[in-house]
Amino acid sequence: MNIEQIHDVNLEPYEVEDLSVALKNYVLFSKIGDVLHACVNEDYMESAFEYLSKLKDEYPVIFLDEESYDKLFNKFLELRTDRELDTIDKNAEEEASGEDMSLSEFLRNSGDILTSEESAPIIKFVNSLFYQAIKKRSSDIHIEMHEFKGEVRFRIDGVLTKHIELEKNIINLVISRIKVISNLDISEKRIPQDGRTQIKIAGRTLDIRVSILPTYYGERVVMRILMNSETIPSLSELGFSGDLIDELHNILNHSYGIILVTGPTGSGKSTTLHSFLQKLASPDKNIITIEDPVEYKTSNINQIQVNNKVGLTFAAGLRSVLRQDPDIIMVGEIRDNETASIATQAALTGHLVLSTLHTNNATSAITRLVDMKIEPFLISSTLLAVLAQRLVRLLCPHCKQEDEIAEEFADKLSIARGTKIYKAVGCKHCNYTGYIGRQAVGELLVMNNDIKTILKTTTNDYQIRAYAKEKGMVFLSAKLKQLLCNGDISLEEAIRIGIKDE
Repeated sequence: MNIEQIHDVNLEPYEVEDLSVALKNYVLFSKIGDVLHACVNEDYMESAFEYLSKLKDEYPVIFLDEESYDKLFNKFLELRTDRELDTIDKNAEEEASGEDMSLSEFLRNSGDILTSEESAPIIKFVNSLFYQAIKKRSSDIHIEMHEFKGEVRFRIDGVLTKHIELEKNIINLVISRIKVISNLDISEKRIPQDGRTQIKIAGRTLDIRVSILPTYYGERVVMRILMNSETIPSLSELGFSGDLIDELHNILNHSYGIILVTGPTGSGKSTTLHSFLQKLASPDKNIITIEDPVEYKTSNINQIQVNNKVGLTFAAGLRSVLRQDPDIIMVGEIRDNETASIATQAALTGHLVLSTLHTNNATSAITRLVDMKIEPFLISSTLLAVLAQRLVRLLCPHCKQEDEIAEEFADKLSIARGTKIYKAVGCKHCNYTGYIGRQAVGELLVMNNDIKTILKTTTNDYQIRAYAKEKGMVFLSAKLKQLLCNGDISLEEAIRIGIKDE
């Protein structure tokens, strides 16, 4: 058997008749010149040679390094998916009516989606979406309909990336399948629908929140992958600096008052609140949460799901919770003056209240509460601290490249000219994005005597912010600047998150 070794190549796949069997045995075929070669990787050598020994024809074998092998393997997976989708396209009408129940039963029986080899192609494709999303650390799956085609995108580390393009009739089948497993009406395509489903993958059960919205060219689906208590990170795992974590621990020791977490959508506020709750949870405390939706299912706290259809709003739920003798209350979000007023009263009467607000920085939370008709003296009495946070993408340590900051940016950001920074490049470790994982950065406004004193004279955000800076508060922009100069994040990411906001 002729064997050679090749490094750093970009080969094209050659489709053989028993493609699925070849892939299962980790043998990839590619033509080099006019000669068809069998490509293998040393990690799968035993399985590959056993398969090759059973073939009638003998092929020259080449060993690929891991990166080249992975690239070629991914191309083969796309080929196989295309072949299966062609089959779906030809038999769309028959499949649409025949298999709704089979997939519903498949998921209700908690079958592991990695073991569903014999499922029909449309079922396999929907399952593979979940599998690929989990594998790529995606938080959301977006399925969109355009004029001539459909598209699936994953939100990875807060940024949407394209996964696959599909024909419109296939997207319709996929959406129908998702509706069935989420107990939604497959015949209704004119109004928004919300549902939930569960999948089991690699032994883990995950909740999926499904939102379907009718758009001009067809329905659009967003599926949020919800986590359980085992995946709730601690404050240090979130990436906050040591001094900020120490201050937060001191604040969490209070037995009553309000602690707020602020930031835009997708900045990790709910995760931080649940980290607080896991820190506070103990057998001698009654902890009740009101959430919309319940994103982390936990066994050591009582969780209430908001249901506006039956009148269970944040405000109504909070009133009822106060009659349940709670020690700690977590309100998913303070959206209106009624919720803000009840939360303030709860804090005044000896409860620790945790919640979120949609503001850009910590000091503007005070202005927002005043807009909700909360008196400044009540804010002084009840508010313990405000944490404003963002999630920033970290550069991939395997491929980040040294760069020098441009003079105009150095001057604007008050960074020394010639400072070495790093930029994103992309490699197999980071799925060719240049980034791996995210870290929380935050600014903490502690309601000490200085801040309470200035509240007697003003509730203006800019004045409070300037005063807090005088007293030593470290803003988000300063922390982003530090991460940039340390080589942890790129300049583009720092600008996207808000390094120029101050």
